[in-house]
Amino acid sequence: MPTVTIQAAADDEGLGLKRRNATASRLDLTAQDMPASVESLGAASIEARGDVQLKDAVTRTTGLTDISSPGNGIGYAARGFSGNSAIAILEDGQRPQVGSGTATYPSDPWGYEYIEVLRGPGSVVHGSGTTGATINAVRKAPAGAASLEAMAGIGGGRALRAGVGVSGALGESGAFRVDAYADRSDGLIERGNARHGKVLTSLAYALTPAIDLAMQLDHLEQKPQRYFGTPLINGGLARALRKQNYNVGDADIGFDDDKALVRLNWRVAPALTVTDELVYMKARRHWRNAETYYYNPQAEMVERSDYIAIGHDQEQTGNRLEARWNAGAKRIVAGWEAATIKFTHTNNAPYGGASSVAPTGFKPGRFDSPDALRPNFTTHTRTNALYAEDSHALSARLLLLAGLRHDRYKVGRVSLLGAAGFTSTLQSTAVRLGLTWKLGDDTSLYGQLSSGSDPVTSLLSLNLANSGYKLTRSRQAETGLKQSLAGGKAQWTAALYRIRKDDIITRDPSNPALSVQGGAQSSQGAELSVSAALAPAWRLEANGVYTDATFDRLIESGNASRAGKRPAGAPKSSANLWLGYRAGGWRAGTGARYVGQRFIDNGNTQSLAAYTTLDATLGWQVSRHVLVQLNLRNLTDKLYASTSYGASQYLLGERRHAGLTLQWRN
Repeated sequence: MPTVTIQAAADDEGLGLKRRNATASRLDLTAQDMPASVESLGAASIEARGDVQLKDAVTRTTGLTDISSPGNGIGYAARGFSGNSAIAILEDGQRPQVGSGTATYPSDPWGYEYIEVLRGPGSVVHGSGTTGATINAVRKAPAGAASLEAMAGIGGGRALRAGVGVSGALGESGAFRVDAYADRSDGLIERGNARHGKVLTSLAYALTPAIDLAMQLDHLEQKPQRYFGTPLINGGLARALRKQNYNVGDADIGFDDDKALVRLNWRVAPALTVTDELVYMKARRHWRNAETYYYNPQAEMVERSDYIAIGHDQEQTGNRLEARWNAGAKRIVAGWEAATIKFTHTNNAPYGGASSVAPTGFKPGRFDSPDALRPNFTTHTRTNALYAEDSHALSARLLLLAGLRHDRYKVGRVSLLGAAGFTSTLQSTAVRLGLTWKLGDDTSLYGQLSSGSDPVTSLLSLNLANSGYKLTRSRQAETGLKQSLAGGKAQWTAALYRIRKDDIITRDPSNPALSVQGGAQSSQGAELSVSAALAPAWRLEANGVYTDATFDRLIESGNASRAGKRPAGAPKSSANLWLGYRAGGWRAGTGARYVGQRFIDNGNTQSLAAYTTLDATLGWQVSRHVLVQLNLRNLTDKLYASTSYGASQYLLGERRHAGLTLQWRN
């Protein structure tokens, strides 16, 4: 008879050390056993903290900083590296390739069971573009037991939110799950209206005792805020302009994403499983905005320029064939991934158009550019990857993990404006070797050496100037300690690391007019994460990082050396703190988020100031099924910049506001 394994559900609180982590490895190892810096954040913790955007939840994990803007959708910085060419964002293990630096989903946490984060190079598992971190939103799985959850909320900025999730049986051999969500808000700024909606569907069915079928079909629509920040006044932020939106009145941004997935899982033998996974993803995005603002002190007017219209059409079809061997002390996984991606870029380059408006009380005007919107180029990209991972228990206390992956990308670009096209082939090989030493049942000391790669720019939008460049190379050495105490009531992890990336773009020292691959940047740092039950009703969550990131070799225009300078967007330190209380029918929490100073240029001449924001929640469990929760954000109404949009304008963080949610679960 087949072996049946019964496993208790993982505790949603804490750092997820006992949870099996699918982002850091494909070997189904727990975070405690992984020789890497990993963390997971459960849905209950996200809801208890009142985070309504996924980026709010992700940046409460260790060392992740939000650098999102309307131009790139979602973006993060980690371990001294930033942007969507260095930080991978996955949806349930699937990674949409990045076109023109843009990633748009997942954007909210509804329908996800937990968020997994792998810090450091993850190219062995997910390919190129993962030097800083890999973020994976893991779906709630279909379940045969009938369940229903619903949520409705209101808040400042005319915010409305609603979500529903239902799961149940399909006959005796199947189960389904459907999650639907919608929201709208003006973001507490003029003409800041945004809305978002999605439907996630999943199905699981046992075709035979040995073969399982899984399917997903999703549709997402977003209309983000058409807000590109506020101009600096005398080099600083002006509180009087906090509500102003300097975009044109008919500005528009839209992101539509579709995904379909079919997975067959065949248990060939007790120790051998073969899986084949076919996925199709389609993205349609468009922008029409006046994006650049400069305050003219002589005229006391705001000068607007860069009237930009852009469209993306992206289709991605991929397949993953994988075999797993699990014979107790020995686990092996090997697979082949292949994908084809078609990406078409439409724009109105060179983005002409200009206007002037008063700092306040102005008519926003309309989008008026002399440049026509025209299809610019199409790329066809083929990717192939072979990978293998092996974990072997050398003894009851020592676990050896090794991984190898080779990626090959073939990019063909066709100009739709009559310019020259090209075909470029890039490849990379990533390795990882790690050792976990169990000092006790709940204490692990680990070390690892790993490598990875990043593209110098988005592969799907590779241009002729970059077509001759190879992928950058990164190497990491990391060691750390993970421990659970008092039966899991307290968990803590610590890590030390050093990463070096070579072959970044720099100016040729002998001819500064030419760009070549010869630059290098490195980062080294320390990370600490703690989750502890201080008393039966109290739990403390805290994390902090120190990152020393510098350019080792980089020459920019004007023959200016940036050696010793900190890369733009990378804070030297960041930290999070959350103190939660739960007793009887009441729950409460308060927390702080700190982000250190970040430079906006590689010359380190201009920076975003460090900031700390405070949040709080108060909830009442009205009955076994109903929870009412008040969420308070930015309690001190801190005026701060979340990111920059050029040297003359910054995007401001959210103002103080409150939200009230009603949740129902059966």
